[in-house]
Amino acid sequence: MTKITDLLGIKYPIFQGGMARISLAPLVAAVGEAGGIGFITAGGMTAAEVRTEINKTRELTEKPFGVNCMLMNPHTPEIIDVIIEEGIKVITTGAGTPKPYMEKLKAAGVKVFSVVPSVKLAKKMEELGVDGVIAEGTESGGHVGETTTMALVPQVVSAVNIPVLAAGGIADGRGMAAAFALGAVGIQMGTVFLTTEECPVHENFKKAVLNQTDTDTTVTGRSLGAPVRSIKNAMISRYLEMEESKASRDELEELSLGSLYKAVVEGKVDEGSVMSGQIGGMIKEKKSVEQVITEIVNEAKETINALHTSPIMEKELSYS
Repeated sequence: MTKITDLLGIKYPIFQGGMARISLAPLVAAVGEAGGIGFITAGGMTAAEVRTEINKTRELTEKPFGVNCMLMNPHTPEIIDVIIEEGIKVITTGAGTPKPYMEKLKAAGVKVFSVVPSVKLAKKMEELGVDGVIAEGTESGGHVGETTTMALVPQVVSAVNIPVLAAGGIADGRGMAAAFALGAVGIQMGTVFLTTEECPVHENFKKAVLNQTDTDTTVTGRSLGAPVRSIKNAMISRYLEMEESKASRDELEELSLGSLYKAVVEGKVDEGSVMSGQIGGMIKEKKSVEQVITEIVNEAKETINALHTSPIMEKELSYS
């Protein structure tokens, strides 16, 4: 199986996860410059806006980068055309099936990696001909499934014959090493980049993540079939109360309308949606993207090298 790094022309098998209104040129370019691969998130964008963001990213880096396609976006057909016209060679997909676009994407030589929350969906994506899947556990921030990363990744790896990346709850080298142990060929991270210097979010958003503890996130939207993990705040508490009282979809959508913009752009972190994964409690200082990636890679190497001293290995050696 071809290495992800060779397939995409990158130094490290690290994907930056798609985060709407966040995964924009400054962050995407910084991830590429640091050896991973960044993805512009097209969720909520028009095709023209995606083209503009691609050009902005090219002004900042000559390294490879891709586009994350939220397939529920009504502008997706036009966005796919822009991706092909602009010569983007890799995309990640979520929130829908890439089936309608696979023939066109393949003809243009675009590599497709689909985010999946289950073995069933991973198999479907393999049947469609995607180049790899990103098995994302419920620990992730934003839209989530129900299965944890530790349980999901090895099951997906065993079920498909295409590359599998692990996502959800990874923010250091130990997590990266664990992903490899589970059979993944790479990792995708989002939350760890939220507090980086290059991340284009309001400072209040970064502070909310930096102050986060391991139990500070919760999931809303399960009653709508669209679960989303965010940091608990006044708006989220109200949303959960309304879900509990069986509020209508329209009432819930009215409460959350524009909530991501409020948090990301305006810094209203008590009124908006601060999407963050459970691993956010481990992030305690702002760093550059390069620092984050370099430290994670070095720690992963150290962790893997140290495994020969684990209790099970010591026992085996003592009986040899």
